[in-house]
Amino acid sequence: MSSQKYAVNQHLIETLLSWVKSGEIAIPEIQRPFVWDATKVRDLMDSLYQGFPVGYIIAWRNPTVKLKDGSLAEGKKVLIDGQQRVTALTAAIAGQQVINQDYQQVRIRIAFHPIEERFEVSNPAIEKDKAWFADIAPIVSGELKAHKVGRDYLELNPDVDEDLLYERLDRLCDITKKQVGLIELAADLDIETVTEIFIRINSKGVVLSQADFAMSKIAANEEFDGNTLRKAIDYFCHLSIAPEFYAHIENNDKAFVQTDYFRSMRWLKNENDDLYDPSYSDMLRVAFTTKFNRGRLSDLVGLLSGRNFETRTYEKEIEEASFKTLGEGIKEFINETHFKRFLMIIRSAGYVDSSMIGSVNALNFAYMLYLKLKRDLGNNPNIESWVRRWFVMSLLTGRYSGSPESRFDKDIKAVDERPFADVMQEIEAAELSDAFWDFGLPQSLTTSSVNAPAIKVFWAAQANRGDKGFLSKDITVRDMLTHHGDIHHIFPKGFLKGEGLQRGKYNQVANYVFVQQEVNIKIGATAPATYMTDVFTQCETGVARYGAITRLDDLRANLAANCLPEDLAAYAPEQFDVFLAERRKLMAQKIKQYYWGL
Repeated sequence: MSSQKYAVNQHLIETLLSWVKSGEIAIPEIQRPFVWDATKVRDLMDSLYQGFPVGYIIAWRNPTVKLKDGSLAEGKKVLIDGQQRVTALTAAIAGQQVINQDYQQVRIRIAFHPIEERFEVSNPAIEKDKAWFADIAPIVSGELKAHKVGRDYLELNPDVDEDLLYERLDRLCDITKKQVGLIELAADLDIETVTEIFIRINSKGVVLSQADFAMSKIAANEEFDGNTLRKAIDYFCHLSIAPEFYAHIENNDKAFVQTDYFRSMRWLKNENDDLYDPSYSDMLRVAFTTKFNRGRLSDLVGLLSGRNFETRTYEKEIEEASFKTLGEGIKEFINETHFKRFLMIIRSAGYVDSSMIGSVNALNFAYMLYLKLKRDLGNNPNIESWVRRWFVMSLLTGRYSGSPESRFDKDIKAVDERPFADVMQEIEAAELSDAFWDFGLPQSLTTSSVNAPAIKVFWAAQANRGDKGFLSKDITVRDMLTHHGDIHHIFPKGFLKGEGLQRGKYNQVANYVFVQQEVNIKIGATAPATYMTDVFTQCETGVARYGAITRLDDLRANLAANCLPEDLAAYAPEQFDVFLAERRKLMAQKIKQYYWGL
């Protein structure tokens, strides 16, 4: 099997179902419950009845592990593709309940009309109709004998041809004798190869992430309570987006309600903060990286299988320890004090809205860093400043853009092996030199994208400093970011269009400021030199026309906070390019002062 990456075999559906029942095939619930519509279950039954192919399912055999006494235990097959089909089979044929999208246990009952050879999702009308078998499960599974079912049906439908009925019943019961293809991937394959095989086989173009594989390993491990751990991750993600889901868990999963995991996440039922709504992939990354000092999720998959990276063998003790350690990491992640304290740190850096955070990986590593430093250094007063700076540095430099795993791996190892102050100082010296602040950062502000990290850091700097919006006396940039206020073109868009400028030019981020809506409307397409002259005039007359600023000192402070010149000549149309270049430099310097003040 070592040279052959996988084996392909046809198996009877009854064999497949017996493996599921015995646990030989583990069906992980991965991230979500059974998502198929009941009509898709009906269609699957119809395809099997007609003898049509229903595709392959893919399983990845867990490696054989060495037990404490030296003996070996054969690994189970973990289903990684075909979960919904196998769940549909167990529901329709074996009569097992499924977890629906509301996390309630329900039965999917498929009805069969033997004369018309038609399948339907059972409903009250069908149940009353004597021409239908309202639920095929007890018939196909053999719980009810076909001859007894047929006899009862003929009593209710005396006009039906007896031979035809029994022929149809035989065909129905033969569904379990139909075959399904099983592609079994070798236990010793690495996760990258498994991913490649999965992508090539899966015609739908679905890509399984390494987090999916890890969740499969977790959910399929009953021995170390993996399914409870899987639920803790899944439920936390769900609750962080929909706190009202709390009642569903309480009502439908009594066993989980008794766990420490549930007690640790109860606080989410009253939480509506959406600054950081982690996915299960985010939770796994953070918990794994902080507890194992490794950044690659493929290593987590190996550890959850019991992999000894030195001897390249698989050992039950490592598997058990890995589940225990990961569980501790998840509890740290969902701890109310940790989570809220971390969000407070991010908010204090000026990141007051989730739309400002362009890289969830930067947020993930910042939380990793916070949890690790908190665990290693206790209440060191520098932790909050370090986390703020690392987070902003990551965003400014695109540290975790693209594929973050190798960077996570290097960074967490550096943080684990050396004093953090030294690591931070070294990275800042390399990444945030004078050349970066004077040339690199202004250059990265030469963009028309409001999603560019540099402009978002600038707005965070304004929020952090408590700056007022352009021409605002009282309303802050922080308020406008929180309530998604107006972004105004200092050189108005309509004005620049009239001057013949193209969109990429007038939409430069250095031409943007946050402004109150009424001020934005009032300015309209007025030439900047014109409305700015009026603004200075209103500070002499005391009669406000644009905004509420009527004192010259307040106006100067407002312009400085928004990195804008006082000189009216700078707002002349022919000065537009110079204006943008100068403002980028001022914005970069503001970001620099903000960063070192974190």
